[in-house]
Order: sequence, then C-alpha cells, then structure tokens
Amino acid sequence: MELEPLGLKNHYLRIKRILIAILALNWAIAFAKIIYGLFSNCSSITADGFHSLSDGASNIIGLVGIRLAAQPTDSDHPYGHRKYETLYSLGIAFLLFIVAFNLAKEGINRLHGASLPRVDIFSFAVMFSTLAVNIAVARYEYAKGKALQSDILVSDSLHTRADILTSLSVIAALVVIKIGYPLIDPIITILISCFIAYSGIRITKEASRVLCDSTIITDPNEIVRIVLAVRGVKACHKIRTRGRPDDIHIDLHVQVNPDMHVDKAHKISYEIEEAIKKGIPQANDVIVHIEPKEKIG
Repeated sequence: MELEPLGLKNHYLRIKRILIAILALNWAIAFAKIIYGLFSNCSSITADGFHSLSDGASNIIGLVGIRLAAQPTDSDHPYGHRKYETLYSLGIAFLLFIVAFNLAKEGINRLHGASLPRVDIFSFAVMFSTLAVNIAVARYEYAKGKALQSDILVSDSLHTRADILTSLSVIAALVVIKIGYPLIDPIITILISCFIAYSGIRITKEASRVLCDSTIITDPNEIVRIVLAVRGVKACHKIRTRGRPDDIHIDLHVQVNPDMHVDKAHKISYEIEEAIKKGIPQANDVIVHIEPKEKIG
C-alpha cells in the first residue's frame, strides 16, 4: 500500500537510524585496525582498516540517498523520489569496485616480494573481534534491508560482507605467514578482490533494473486473477509493471462490454485499482485503460 507522507518519513527515519548506528560501528572497527596496524607495523591489518573506512563512506552515501528519497511528491517528481535510494546504491557499488581494484593491485605487489606483517597473538585478537562485529552488523543490516525493502541497506550489507571477506583473507594470511607460506597471502587477497567486485556487479545489476524500468512482476497471472474477479470485466491484457520492490507501478488494458455506460466503466476502473492495491500492497500506482471487448481482435 502506498505510504502517506508521514508514513514515508517514518519509514526512512528507521533506515536513517540503522545507518547511523552502523556508521559508528564501522568507524570503530576501522580505527581499531588502523591504530593496531600502525603500532605493530602490520601493513595488512592497516590496509584492512582503511578498507573498513570505505564501509563508513558507504553509510554516508546511504544517508544522503535516503534523505532525498524521503521527500514527498511534488510538481517536478509526481512519482516521488524513491529512485534516489536506488541511484545512490550505485555509489556503494562504485566504492566496492575501487576497493576490489586496490586489493587486487596490493595482492599483485605482494607477489613480487612486498614486506610481510609481524604476526602475534594480538594480531589475531584484533582481527577476530572486529570480524565478529562485522558479521553481526552484516546480518542485522541485510535482515533490516529486506524487511524494510531498502536498496541502500541491502547493498550496504553486501559492502560489509566484502569487508568480512577481506578480514578473513587477512586472518588466513597471518596464519600462513606464521607457518612459513607467505605466498598464499597475495593469492588470497586477489581472490577476495574478485568476490568484492562480484558484489559490486550484483548491486549495479539490481539498481539498473529499477532505473531502466525493467519488469518488476515477471508473472502477471496474479494481476490477471485479481482483475478478472472484478464484476463486469471480460478480459485484460497489455500488463506492464516497473519500479522498486516497495514501489510498484502497474498499467493494464481491461475489456468490458462495448455498450457499457462511461460512468459504469469508470467505477469498474476504480474497483480494479483498489483490488490490485489490496492484493499487491507494494503497488503504489495503478493505471487502468478501459476498452470495448469487440474492438480487441
């Protein structure tokens, strides 16, 4: 069901609060890694800390995106501003591509004899404690993103998962360095950069589907069933859908008796609109085109 301005504001306020809390956690994790990495001259942990800073940057991008998306409809944006959230999720994907490129480059440099980190018990303590926080954050943010149908939260949780993979690569590197196989370190780093790039591709693909108005409901049978249940409707066709999972736009053509009075036809179109919005709560805009049945071949 379409959110009223107050409901829309509260919806994005919940997302904003989640992002602010996660921003604080991400920066706490980042500074813990950076400070310890610099103190112990452990370059891989320091690099992972700077990677964690990109999580905080993506949170800021998300906050800007939802601020714009929360604006009510106006004369210039009669369909609302929700696509801004999808648009700004592309900014997170862009950050993922940068991180993937830098990690791949770092891995290649390590293959050619880059300096090795000093490994001790505190190195593992820092990495495992921050990893546990990252896992909890990623799971919480992804669950909330799905529950609130928020592109920003879902894509940002994928960014946090990328940080988890990076941290795992650092832990694995510390282990193999400790047992005397340092060559595994750059290989793992390069593989992790590929996983991060894949997360960016997933976000870009999903955002592009929304921004390019790809079909959001691939199976129209549910819409057909709802429409045919309205008294006076003979058939329906040319069903088109677009939008986001929480902001679906539908238009369709409905066939009625050719001798039906215009007032009756208008009433039927209104009943169809209400029936679709009731049956598909995410449908915020429904346009019904009434046609005489005999004119359809």
